Amino acid sequence: MASQLRLRSALALVTGAGSGIGRAVSVRLAKEGAAVAACDLDGAAAQETVRLLGGRGSKERAPQGNHVAFQADVSEARAVRRLLEQVQACFSRPPSVVVSCAGITRDDFLLHMSEDDWDRVIAVNLKGIFLVTQAAAQALVSSGCHGSIINISSIIGKVGNMGQTNYAASKAGVIGLTQTAARELGRHGIRCNSVLPGFISTPMTQKVPQKVLDKVTRMIPMGHLGDPEDVADVVAFLASEDSGYITGASVEVTGGLFM
Repeated sequence: MASQLRLRSALALVTGAGSGIGRAVSVRLAKEGAAVAACDLDGAAAQETVRLLGGRGSKERAPQGNHVAFQADVSEARAVRRLLEQVQACFSRPPSVVVSCAGITRDDFLLHMSEDDWDRVIAVNLKGIFLVTQAAAQALVSSGCHGSIINISSIIGKVGNMGQTNYAASKAGVIGLTQTAARELGRHGIRCNSVLPGFISTPMTQKVPQKVLDKVTRMIPMGHLGDPEDVADVVAFLASEDSGYITGASVEVTGGLFM
């Protein structure tokens, strides 16, 4: 970790903060000095993340440096607007760092995938990132603040994967959305980048059969699955001014898989 607190004046909103990559990102940004608004569909999981950060875990007014948990379904526009209102009311400012980690899988082969499974994955993984990016950007522009928006995509969005047409489509959409947002928001001082994890040890990959994980691991030049902290390291860089001239980028964190 950097010796200086690169985010000591930042307020970071992290969605999907209750576990996996979202929790690791929350921990890393807090270590870099940011106040963290940790949001998850599972409010109790978000509160547990905040407890790990040493915050109160409730939506009371928070002095700078405190961390607060929020509950929201990012696939619902009204819920996302309410989330941004709550964060701004709690911290008296919009988040200057926004990291969208919320995501789900509903895997099946194309020939058998249900419309409901397609719709739900697109709603959370793509529409959710659109709604959060839009609401956060509107709050930053209206307040005249600069910011960094970081959207978690996936290497699967570039290369596809058996049984994941919905997930691959959603994550490919995140890349295009983020690149377009970067073009539109650069003049407002808002940078937008995406991170493309490979196979990371999270609750999501724990659902994958071990024989499949073993096969994937043999394909990774680094020889092992990644840790959530590997992704959090890249997010912290993109959130900080160390990446001040980087926008519209898609950073792969894969151990060399599919390079």
